[in-house]
Amino acid sequence: MDEFVRGLMENFGAFGIGLLMFLENIFPPIPSEIIMPLAGYQAAIGQMSIATVILAGTIGTVLGILPWYYLGRVVGEQRIIRLAERFGRWMTLSPSDVMAADRWFRRYGTLAVLFGRLVPTVRTLISIPAGLAAMPMPLFLLFSTIGSLLWTTFLAMAGYLLGQNYEMVDQYVGPVSNIIVIGIVILYVYRVVTFKPDHLRAGANRPTAE
Repeated sequence: MDEFVRGLMENFGAFGIGLLMFLENIFPPIPSEIIMPLAGYQAAIGQMSIATVILAGTIGTVLGILPWYYLGRVVGEQRIIRLAERFGRWMTLSPSDVMAADRWFRRYGTLAVLFGRLVPTVRTLISIPAGLAAMPMPLFLLFSTIGSLLWTTFLAMAGYLLGQNYEMVDQYVGPVSNIIVIGIVILYVYRVVTFKPDHLRAGANRPTAE
């Protein structure tokens, strides 16, 4: 995998970095924890500047999350509610959950987008609720860019400073990312097993007559 990433960077330079980060967000075949440290290493040996590496990675990342944002805009809240009525258990969402999440996102959406860009898996999927909530595009781009810039800078600088030992970045960052992803999967399974539709929740909350 490293050789494929290295070859693309050597042949296409900054465009190759941007393309890899774009694809990582559309369909993650190669994690950013490999792409950006290796790109930082390429900068350390003088093949390009570290500023170019960070800029290319950030641009590729932001372009890669836009399709997910527009997917949310196209689907819309009402369609999600109808889907929740039919497939709520597998979505782990009831219609009331969808409306509550929409209210929450409209209140804290900017922070969710900003910090969500720093969390594996979430950094791509956070774009969907942003689209569902019709978050203004300039605001979405601003906070997505800031969060993406922080993440790509961290990984690129780690590879740049470690030089030929850039593999150490993936050695430590990779397992942490995997733990977070495993935690998300466990949480999903738990929510599927314990899911209750709205009508059952209402029945459980209804006061009993004495």
